[in-house]
Amino acid sequence: MIYDSYSSVVLLFILLFPFAGALAVLFAGHSIERIRLFALLAVALNLILSSSVLFGEGMLWSGQSLFWQIGVYDTNPLIPYINASFGLELDGLSSPLVVLTNLLGFVAILASWRMDLRVREYYFWLLLLLSGVIGVFLSTDLLFFFLFWEIELVPMYLLISVWGTGNKQYSAMKFVLYTLLGSGFMLMAILALRFSVGSFGIHEITIAGQGNLISAPFLSLYFIYIMLLLGFLVKLPVWPFHTWLPDAHTDAPTAVSILLAGILLKMGGYGLIRMNLAFFPDISAELSSFLSALAAFSIIYGAVMVFRQTDIKRVIAYSSVSHMGLVLLGVSSTTIIGVTGAALQMVAHGTITGLLFLVVGLIYDRTHTRHIPHLGGLISNAPIIGISFIFGGLASLGLPFLSGFVAELTVFIGSYSMNPLQTAVGAFGIVLTAGYILWTVERVFYGSPKEQFSDVKDTYFIDKLAIILFILPIIGIGVYPKFIFNVIKDSIIPLVGN
Repeated sequence: MIYDSYSSVVLLFILLFPFAGALAVLFAGHSIERIRLFALLAVALNLILSSSVLFGEGMLWSGQSLFWQIGVYDTNPLIPYINASFGLELDGLSSPLVVLTNLLGFVAILASWRMDLRVREYYFWLLLLLSGVIGVFLSTDLLFFFLFWEIELVPMYLLISVWGTGNKQYSAMKFVLYTLLGSGFMLMAILALRFSVGSFGIHEITIAGQGNLISAPFLSLYFIYIMLLLGFLVKLPVWPFHTWLPDAHTDAPTAVSILLAGILLKMGGYGLIRMNLAFFPDISAELSSFLSALAAFSIIYGAVMVFRQTDIKRVIAYSSVSHMGLVLLGVSSTTIIGVTGAALQMVAHGTITGLLFLVVGLIYDRTHTRHIPHLGGLISNAPIIGISFIFGGLASLGLPFLSGFVAELTVFIGSYSMNPLQTAVGAFGIVLTAGYILWTVERVFYGSPKEQFSDVKDTYFIDKLAIILFILPIIGIGVYPKFIFNVIKDSIIPLVGN
């Protein structure tokens, strides 16, 4: 463990910058420009700070955690003997996800720059959402992990139901109900672990789990494992817990779709690695074949369902179901390479799907439709929009030298030694991905230009900036994956250990 006052301040800032930005937005006066700038500045500073930690020398190369406690609540007189501690941790698994959260938050604010409906409330909830997600990735205590997990529900519900389109109230409520159902299962498991180990501490429970010291007299360990698993599979999501995702994406505003697909889904994958795999290594190994089969089915199911969609947002939503199946496939392998690939897939998918949803938002803003049969020939009038979507699609289908290829290849290599049949089935999903990506590109951007779209505008400066911020990490990870791979792997080794 490493402790110093400078590092503790850094992690507190990373957690609280978005929250401070939300408060600043509330007191920014009536100027919409000032509100936008305050929101952008808060996330920009957090992006710089979290990136400096990730890329800073000596902080992550050793594979150790930057871990400390900032306040301990052992015997609160109102609720005695909780034994819950507020602690923050940044390691090779959480650090890339925190940077990804800030990057997506920065782009989400850029994507909302021309939004003029209840601007102050919008940015307040957006920044509060970011703070809650970052708290999930930093928490070292299951109780605070759960509290941060629940914090994001209210902002996400309001962002979809107030600023969304279509059947937005239904989609927002469906998201909340599914997430609450998963959270209920998770809370039962967390309480069972607390009574079994005597602590909510993630490190303490990990040590107990890897030493086969977790014992629940009144509950089966399999029951606790499955309760945690259900909570994370709903959020990931994989079949059959996925149905909330296409509806939420369809009706959410562009910025919220970027955050939802780019980072909120990754909370499920993070929980599977940090808790299910680390707390219950033996059960994870026993259920490897079953989970890999579920992952393979989800990969194929999501890809097949894409071909039935006529809304571009639903195309990307179902493709996310397919690609999150790759995360589960890597985690189910229980190997260092496979789990590292799963974490790398979360980072790669976050930037790729963020780019695709950003471009779809630009298409809808220019044409006022996402209905694929109504579109066509857009690349002639909006070449940057078209090329950006094609680039994101090629990254999604795993084109070499882009991040999607590195992540998918790592997952397949790590998974094949444990579950060869399921891996082969999952790999076939890449073929389907190529089919639906090329099919979508051909129908939306090529063919005869539609007369009603003859005056479609291409990107503005802010749009170009947002696109570039996504393209850079996609190429960077694809061309030089060694750095991010080693950073993640160093933190996976203590969790997997084989």
